Amino acid sequence: MHDLLTRLHFSETAVTTLINLCIALVMLLVGLWLAARTANLARRAMHRANVDETLSGFLRNLINGVLIALLVVMALQQAGVPSAPLVAALGAGGLAIGLALQGSLSNLAWGVLLIVFRPFRVGDYVLAGGTEGTVESVSLMHTLLVLPDNREAVVPNAKIGSDAIVNFNRRGTRRFELRVGIGYQDDIGRAMEVIRQLFAADARILRDPAPGVWTESLGDSAVVLVLRAYTRSADGWAAQTDLLRAVKERFGAEGISIPYPQREVTWTQGQAPVRPAAPDRAGTVGPDGIR
Repeated sequence: MHDLLTRLHFSETAVTTLINLCIALVMLLVGLWLAARTANLARRAMHRANVDETLSGFLRNLINGVLIALLVVMALQQAGVPSAPLVAALGAGGLAIGLALQGSLSNLAWGVLLIVFRPFRVGDYVLAGGTEGTVESVSLMHTLLVLPDNREAVVPNAKIGSDAIVNFNRRGTRRFELRVGIGYQDDIGRAMEVIRQLFAADARILRDPAPGVWTESLGDSAVVLVLRAYTRSADGWAAQTDLLRAVKERFGAEGISIPYPQREVTWTQGQAPVRPAAPDRAGTVGPDGIR
């Protein structure tokens, strides 16, 4: 009789375990489908909200992964596996992975922040992470910059986030600054008027904010004028170099000099120095020891 009860109890336990396993398997299959569908719905919602494609893809995978992890824990618990040791093991594994991938996770976190807050966009000319160039692409781990000489620089996002970011064309306009020296004998007012005429003649130089020219300093050999003007970001370099050439040509035509450094040397005419008498050659010892 005892053996029969034992067998019945074993059979009930086996049946219960089998049922729990089947339920856990159904939960896992249905849950995987629901997790993928939920993640896809979240990605479509982010796409409608104009979230960056790279960020939306990352968040979609993150949501899917978190849901799958929760689903696995629930399925194992339904199958009779104690959840406390499993959660502890997952926590320890996550901590170990986090410590091993600390640098990569830092790049990942800064990549998300760069994509969300957008301090720069593709095509902007920036100084980021100590590197200056045009933004080619922004990923979750690094940013690709094209340098002015057409080299490529892959800058980790953590380095960009930990340093100042200078965006040269975010506002659409840029100011350039030039310094020109004129001679002390030249008319400063006329030189300034010539420069203002050159400002007005160049359509690339913006009228608002207005360009200007000022006397900056009195140098050793020249009166230094400083020129400041705004242009559109794309016109900055060409307008600056063309203006510098035009100033040189107009100054030459107007007779305004651009002096080079000079030094005045004063020679005081005095009594000629007395040269010492030449020694007797017979008593002089040469460098080779021969008299």
